[in-house]
Amino acid sequence: MIHILVTGGAGFIGSEFVRSLLASRPGVRVTVLDKLTYSGVAANLAPVAGHPGYAFVRGDICDPVLVDEVMAGQDAVVHFAAESHVDRSIAGAEEFVRTNLTGTQVLLDAALRHGVGRFLHVSTDEVYGSIATGAWTEEQPLAPNSPYAASKAGSDLLALAQHRTHGLGVVVTRCSNNYGPYQFPEKLIPLFTTRLLAGRPVPLYGDGHQVRDWLHVSDHCRALALLLEGGRAGEVYHVGGGTELSNRELTGLLLAATGTGWELVEQVADRKGHDRRYALDGRKIREELGFEPRVRFEDGLAATVAWYREHPQWWQPLLERAALE
Repeated sequence: MIHILVTGGAGFIGSEFVRSLLASRPGVRVTVLDKLTYSGVAANLAPVAGHPGYAFVRGDICDPVLVDEVMAGQDAVVHFAAESHVDRSIAGAEEFVRTNLTGTQVLLDAALRHGVGRFLHVSTDEVYGSIATGAWTEEQPLAPNSPYAASKAGSDLLALAQHRTHGLGVVVTRCSNNYGPYQFPEKLIPLFTTRLLAGRPVPLYGDGHQVRDWLHVSDHCRALALLLEGGRAGEVYHVGGGTELSNRELTGLLLAATGTGWELVEQVADRKGHDRRYALDGRKIREELGFEPRVRFEDGLAATVAWYREHPQWWQPLLERAALE
């Protein structure tokens, strides 16, 4: 039996990974370590609560004593736990530095002590800054523009340094914008969807021409499962979705999907340091492991909007919890 520690497993991407892993891998033992901060939702793991291979530990990745206890006996770590909302990092960066840097180092140190074979560190395309044309390869120098992105870039470097210095089996992944069910309603797609379903206005930053590549969360987690077993230690891999849209184009699609109109769109001042465009070159994971996204964006977006329409009991309490009302 393989034992896997998943940090941040009650979050959006982490919970999808846990649910899919337990459904597809007989004999796996998954321990989730999650602090259950505002964006960690226990209900995200309700579908696996009774699974014999699942265990949950509530706690902070910055707590070295607790981390040492849960790390004992693990074969691999999949590290999702992070403060991840750019606007919150601009308002106050301290918690981002603490969780994303200190927390990652605590995990790395414990993994090394306990002889963990694989440490999969999940990161973001935002560490590169902005790109006008073309796409970043994994060799692109890091140039983050927000406190969130800077803290993630630092955690990437800490993880890779642990491999180069001590030989820990680290693999770093950098993904494009994820979407899908169970995403906390502060990111663009769930925020706009839930507001539009309630007939409330949505805020579009600046001119709305910032471009992002969109990746369905199930495709992301499928890539992570491949990298958990087949990724080369010490390497960085990109996981992109292959669908580039401006925020304005995406807003139009969400208006159509929710049956609302542009009168609900409020143009607001642009975010400080707002990156104009992200784009990842995904050839490396495709050539080494055969990964290709399977979910067409049109299908994934329709299913995502339908999920939020059908699950108001999941997201309505979260709006108040995150002071989004």
